[in-house]
Amino acid sequence: MRYLITLLLSLSVLVTAGCGFRLQGTTQIPDELKTLQLSSTSPYSPLTRAVREQLRLNNVTLVENGKADIPVLKITGSSEKTETVSIYQDGKSAEKQLTFVLNAQVLMPNGSIYPLQTQVERSFIDNPLEALAKDAENELVKQEMREQAARMLVRKLLIIHTAELEKENAAKAVSVEPE
Repeated sequence: MRYLITLLLSLSVLVTAGCGFRLQGTTQIPDELKTLQLSSTSPYSPLTRAVREQLRLNNVTLVENGKADIPVLKITGSSEKTETVSIYQDGKSAEKQLTFVLNAQVLMPNGSIYPLQTQVERSFIDNPLEALAKDAENELVKQEMREQAARMLVRKLLIIHTAELEKENAAKAVSVEPE
């Protein structure tokens, strides 16, 4: 019986490894972006910490004082917007739509600049009778939105790799063409 369980477990591991299964939350970061310098106007803000954590989870080495040949991920800004979606009969806000926008750019060593933007939206039920609990929940939702925006930003690093490859291919095509 023990042999059968071991065999089935081994078989399931082989099947999931062979089909390209990866844990959720990890992204295959391109080699040229495996080492980055993270730049932000507020290096200890919750947003910068969330981005730094996502980069580390995806095996990106962060360099403090970067050289000229290291790409720079610069967080240029973020914004939060709250809109009322529905109201109670007495005119007070019942449901709100929270929108978080993260703007960043990647500065490549060759001088290329790639702007990146992520946007996360969530709805939030606002009960005026539970004001203290809703403030804590609102802050928790905003932190989750920051973390989700950071995950999306790390995934968008793949776009830069594709753009760099297209740029190299275009340069090769121009140099191969006869004049």
